[in-house]
Amino acid sequence: MNISFADVSLTKPGVLALLVCEDSVLSGFAADLDRKADGAIKRAIKASSFTGKSGSILELVALAGITAHRTILIGIGKRAELTTTILEHAGGDLHGRIGKTKEAVAIVVDGAHSAKIEPGEAAARVAFGAALRSYKFDKYKTRAKDKDAADAALKSLTIMTKAAAAARKAYAPLAKMTEAIYFARDLVNEPANVLTPVEFAKRVRGLSRLGLKIEVLGEAQMRKLGMGSLLGVGQGSVQDSQLVIMRWNGGKTTEKPVAFVGKGVCFDTGGISIKPAAGMEDMKGDMGGAAAVAGLLYTLAARKAKVNAIGVLGLVENMPDGNAQRPGDIVTSMSGQTIEVINTDAEGRLVLADALWYTQKRFKPKFMVDLATLTGAIMVALGKEYAGLFASDDKLASQLIEAGEAEGEKVWRMPMGPAYDKMIESRKADMKNTGGRDGGSISAAQFIKRFVNDVPWAHLDVAGTAMASPPTSINQSWGSGWGVRILNRLVEDYYEA
Repeated sequence: MNISFADVSLTKPGVLALLVCEDSVLSGFAADLDRKADGAIKRAIKASSFTGKSGSILELVALAGITAHRTILIGIGKRAELTTTILEHAGGDLHGRIGKTKEAVAIVVDGAHSAKIEPGEAAARVAFGAALRSYKFDKYKTRAKDKDAADAALKSLTIMTKAAAAARKAYAPLAKMTEAIYFARDLVNEPANVLTPVEFAKRVRGLSRLGLKIEVLGEAQMRKLGMGSLLGVGQGSVQDSQLVIMRWNGGKTTEKPVAFVGKGVCFDTGGISIKPAAGMEDMKGDMGGAAAVAGLLYTLAARKAKVNAIGVLGLVENMPDGNAQRPGDIVTSMSGQTIEVINTDAEGRLVLADALWYTQKRFKPKFMVDLATLTGAIMVALGKEYAGLFASDDKLASQLIEAGEAEGEKVWRMPMGPAYDKMIESRKADMKNTGGRDGGSISAAQFIKRFVNDVPWAHLDVAGTAMASPPTSINQSWGSGWGVRILNRLVEDYYEA
């Protein structure tokens, strides 16, 4: 979908939308339009339950005196309570309403700003929401009716505002982030027979066109490094495991990088501790953390962020063949610490153990944040509205919470401590890979913490948000791309020069 910004005009659109505030529904441009329509809009508002409340929509057809065939009012609530998230969702709601039209569509956003949100920024956020909503993953559909639906999809949207120049400037980095979120969503949505660890690495290599430096370590290289924890997960698969290192050098050469590590289990059967058949098809999305990290580095490079950043992706496939890791096996991680594998379905933390150790040892970062679709337990605790946040550093935790609130990717900090750490003690090795059912997401985080040393660290358990999360105004995709926005905001607000 092509998005453009233009001055306010009534000469072009077949569909005309207006953002209206709850405390001034008919003011400014809306009032002028109502006069052209001889009061028809005011009468329709009075006859309906439309108040301008956020998320409400009123659609009018063929108003006399107005060239547009359809006129749509989209409520954004009270002006004093307006946020960028509300504006994004308004853009998404508009696309959801008219996403299958071939007519020219325009939305007027003048007046839809506040003391905290400039007019240009407001227009850009509406465009951003519409762009995110327009994403579809339909590349494998071949039937004629599916093709016809694609042909009927909205091709262009004009955002009308008196601050068009400012809106274009504000939208430029958001457009880059849209591309990155699409990239992350595509990765999560791909079937596992297509997106193997090697194919995932190949697609990330393609991002070198943005100026990223990409390295890929194969199994032989990881074996030399002593990554027995990560390699043990993938040893039952015919697909080779990969470790992908993404580097963006946009800051000073002497400055330490910030680092992000993603769990990339491209398919998770559970291994010998095999999962139930029902719902196992969703385990193609068990690489949502790695997809988010790849999307973040895409964003940083595309917008030329003034920061040094590292992304490390541990890519494996967890399968139950004759060579698969068994419950009771003991593996040696890159750190030298030994791990008793109690459950082969607790595999993500084994991947992260070596990936995090490698990251902190090689790059000596300012901090590390890992993302992983790690535990079902986090969904029991938080549902699918929040990601679980675990951290060794209060400052980093607070920054992530604030970034999540600003971007609509919310996190909730969970407890950690010695009592939980005791749950993963083993009589046969330095630790075991699961502490049991109770506090499952917490004991998993305690396991990961043993591989970060003194580097400030945070772990985001995104099992409920990266895949199969509830549809929203700005995302109807099974794979959400969750994590790109919160991490980009973290970098932008606190770590860029």
